[in-house]
Amino acid sequence: MHKDIEQKLYPEAQIIQGIDRVAKEVTAFYGGRDFTVISILKGSCIFASDLIRRIPIPLELGFCACSSYGSGTTSGKLNINFLPEESEVQGHNLLLVDDILDTGNTMHALKKEFLARGAKEVKSCVFLDKPSRRTLEFEADFKVFEVEDLFVVGYGLDYAGRYRNLPYVGSLKPEIYQQPAQGA
Repeated sequence: MHKDIEQKLYPEAQIIQGIDRVAKEVTAFYGGRDFTVISILKGSCIFASDLIRRIPIPLELGFCACSSYGSGTTSGKLNINFLPEESEVQGHNLLLVDDILDTGNTMHALKKEFLARGAKEVKSCVFLDKPSRRTLEFEADFKVFEVEDLFVVGYGLDYAGRYRNLPYVGSLKPEIYQQPAQGA
């Protein structure tokens, strides 16, 4: 796996520092208010796990699954596979947590869906923000890092289901994602 990485962008120690910073921002924002972290699967599970362990106030945890890439490198049709129960959403303050914000389509659609289901408030928190790829006007409320338009993997981010387990974020060598995906 490591040989497929062109450049390490964010080493593990820098990732932890960034998450500590965002956890403090989230903690200050919610203060004494109840809120639920909604981890958008699969990509955000590593980030969301590390983030919530650094938030020293009560919170609830939920999950939803969305996909728009499949085995490709460009965003396609958004599929929402499941959402939390209505009782977990209605009247709740939600913090949507995702691995990367690029086109804005996923966050925009989920925010709209959760508000339609009766959420009191929906905020967003992303590990990586890639504004150069935005097709919708959408800004994350909290973000760890901003990244240029590179194909990045690691720390939950994948290509064709692989590389999520890298402890750092790196740019994938173009020859890897320009060939047909194997086994995914």
